[in-house]
Order: sequence, then structure tokens, then C-alpha cells
Amino acid sequence: MTNINTLTLQVADVEAAKSFYDEAFGIGDRLRFEQAMPPTSGFRGFVISLVVAGPAVVDSFIEPAIAAGARVVKPAKKSFWGYGGVLQAPDGTLWKIAASSKKPTGAPLRVVDSLVLLLGISDITASKAFYVDHGLTVAKSYGRKYVEFEAADGAVTLALYGRKAAAKDAGVPPEGSGSHRLVVGSDADAFVDPDGFAWSPASLTSDQPLSAQPRRADAGGATA
Repeated sequence: MTNINTLTLQVADVEAAKSFYDEAFGIGDRLRFEQAMPPTSGFRGFVISLVVAGPAVVDSFIEPAIAAGARVVKPAKKSFWGYGGVLQAPDGTLWKIAASSKKPTGAPLRVVDSLVLLLGISDITASKAFYVDHGLTVAKSYGRKYVEFEAADGAVTLALYGRKAAAKDAGVPPEGSGSHRLVVGSDADAFVDPDGFAWSPASLTSDQPLSAQPRRADAGGATA
């Protein structure tokens, strides 16, 4: 089974990005950086989610991220699905921090249950088939609306959503063009998917989990 091991963000200043993400999220070597600024505008077609145990855990990530320089796109609040919010990092990446629980759980703060890469794509059926052909295993599938793939403990979960739906959920317009400024590192060979997302071989350099010991959770999380 193919797993995503790392996500590499293309940024203007690698050291500044490392400083921000260490203070904001502290998710270790699953997040990497490359100094590159390929042209891009608008919605870059993806959202990275931290799925956590409860509202207090959501806030324990959101507040330091804002203090470090993140912009609030959707304030954290309760919704039909749970509790969560969306931030934009200084490099432009959209981050959703969400929990399916609306009530306090007593869970440890700043512990990530699951790191999720949500791609907003043009044709879910075609992309689902493409990724299955490249070694990913479907965990959940809701027709042409949403697909989620299996991931080993500590790996990044991949999920597919329609582009307009992904942008709406993140609180941004769906229009965008140019580079995604993202390279997905996996244990598969290099390839580019139907929506232009680049994948390259990558492995973790340590056995350190996301943040403390990861717990598996529904990658969908809460709709902020």
C-alpha cells in the first residue's frame, strides 16, 4: 500500500517557514520546505488538516499559529460536524484544524490525531481510479463527492473533494491558477496526478510521530 510520508511546501524563505510551523503546529519532519516561488494565484487546490480530539485541542493549535503570523480565514466555532477553523499560513498554505467533538474531551493539548492532505480536484471518479492504480487503497468513498484513502499510523492521509467544495469548506473562492507549490512525498515512484499535483519518492528521517503518539481519526474532521 502506498503511503504519504512527507509534504514539501515551496516557500520564499525556508528558515522563516520552519520558524512559523515549529511555533504554530510542531508537526516535525512530515512537513518539509523547498525554497522556490513558482507563479501561483488564488486557491492552490489543497488544504492541509490537523484532525484533533476536541475543541480545546483545536484552540491549542490555532492560538499559537495566529500569534506566529497566520491569518484567520474561518474563525474556530461549532458546526453541525464538530468544532474547527481555517487559517492561512504566511506562505499562503491553507490549514484546517478540526475536531468531530463539540464538547470538551480532556484530551492532551497540541496532539494531532491525523494529518490530512485534502485535494480539491476536477473529477473525483477519475482521480480515485488514478490513485488506486498508483497503489493507494480506498478507505471511504461517497460517490463523486468524497474519497479517503487508507494510511499507515503516522503517515499522511489523502482525501479527495471537488475543487469548489474544497474551496467553500476552506472559506475561499475556488478560482486559482499556476503552481500548487506542494510536492507530495511517498514510497511510490515519481508521478504527476490529473490535477497537476507532483509526487516524489520520500521517506521519514526519524521515527518521531506527528505530536506525541498519533491516534487514528476520521480524516474528514469537522466542517468549520
